Amino acid sequence: MLLNKIRKDIEPMMNRIGVGFAATGLSPNALTLIGFALAVLAGFLYALQSMLEYAYLYAGIVLLISGFFDIVDGSVARVTGRVSRAGAFLDSTLDRVAEVAIYTGIVLSSKVNPALVILALALSLLVSYARARAEGVGVELKGIGVGERAERLLLLSTFSIASIIISMELMQYGLIIIVVLAAITFIHRVLAVLNAMAQGSSSHPQP
Repeated sequence: MLLNKIRKDIEPMMNRIGVGFAATGLSPNALTLIGFALAVLAGFLYALQSMLEYAYLYAGIVLLISGFFDIVDGSVARVTGRVSRAGAFLDSTLDRVAEVAIYTGIVLSSKVNPALVILALALSLLVSYARARAEGVGVELKGIGVGERAERLLLLSTFSIASIIISMELMQYGLIIIVVLAAITFIHRVLAVLNAMAQGSSSHPQP
C-alpha cells in the first residue's frame, strides 16, 4: 500500500527510466526475466550463509536490485505500449516462483526458525492468491493491505542487510514483521472481496 503510493509519485521518473531501458532494445519480458534471475540468485546466496560470512548482506542487495527490475519492466511496457495480459501473467507467476526460491534459501541457511520462514512464505502466497482470485470475480485489490509484495521484499532486504551489519537476530524479527503484515493483508483482502461481492448482490436483488 505504502510503496504503491510512492510509486505513483515517482511514476514520471520511472517512465523516464523506462524510456532509457527501452532504448537498449530489451523487452518488458526480458526485464522480468532478469529480475526473476536476480531473485533466484538472492535465494541461492541466502542458502550460502553458513559457508559465506556476508551472504545475507549480498542477498539483500541483490534482492533490492531485483525489485528495481520488477518496477522497470512495467515502466518499459507502458512507455512502449507493450502492456499485455501475457506479460502480466508471466510477471505474476515468476514473482511467486521467486518468493519460493528466496524463502527456500533462507530455510537452507539454517540461521532462522524454519517454521517462521515457512509461515512467511505461506502467507505471502495466500496474499497473492487472494488478489488473483479476486480479479477472477471482478474485484480489484491493487493497493489493498499493508503488506503487499513490494513492502515484504523491501523489509526482507532491509533486515537481511541489517542482520549482517548489526545482529543476525534481526532477521528473525524481520520475518515476524513480514508474517504479521502478510496475515493482516490477507484478512483485509478477504474481507474487501466479501464486502464488494455483498454490495454487488444487494445492488442486484434476485427477482
